[in-house]
Amino acid sequence: MTGQPEQSTSTAPAPAPVAARRLPPGMVLGPDGKPCKACNSLRNMRLASASFPSKPPASTSPSPSRAAGSSSSSKTASAAASAFGLLTTPLLADDPLRSHCPADSEQLGRATWTFLHTAAAYYPATPSKEQQKQMLNLLRSLPTLYPCQHCAQHLGVEMQRRPPDVTGREGVSRWLCETHNEVNERLGKERFDCARVLERWRDGPADGSCD
Repeated sequence: MTGQPEQSTSTAPAPAPVAARRLPPGMVLGPDGKPCKACNSLRNMRLASASFPSKPPASTSPSPSRAAGSSSSSKTASAAASAFGLLTTPLLADDPLRSHCPADSEQLGRATWTFLHTAAAYYPATPSKEQQKQMLNLLRSLPTLYPCQHCAQHLGVEMQRRPPDVTGREGVSRWLCETHNEVNERLGKERFDCARVLERWRDGPADGSCD
């Protein structure tokens, strides 16, 4: 007995630097070096959760008091567990258990395209100079304000190559449709028939199924 504290001969391995961690294909990192929620799909975020945990859960097994809790508490716990990649059953991006979670790239993209296409569909057929200015300001703001930096930069390049047509409803609707189709092609998705863009976003189908 020397009275000196014993020195441990083993040390915990230091976490691997971000650049050295294995990432799913197509994973986009944010400025903080972690996967960007607005830039990646929920599927990729779940794949990366083991390499980039937000914070470890307190326990993987519920205590007796939690086990006897309400159904809403159980749902909240399940949603939290999914964020840490603890659930083996994949959750869809629109799963109600994730209604309190930040939007992933797919949710953000759908919401943004829905707003833009709908705004274009209700844009005047013969807009005033002020209306044209405001629509152009809206579209030009996206490369700066859209949360996914990678997507925003690509849109900025596309807008320089093919400037928006804000001279009327038909022009801006077609411009957005063609821009959306360009994105769909890059993602391996089908093109949308731009001749039907007002039917899709304003009038609804002729069979009245949306009335």
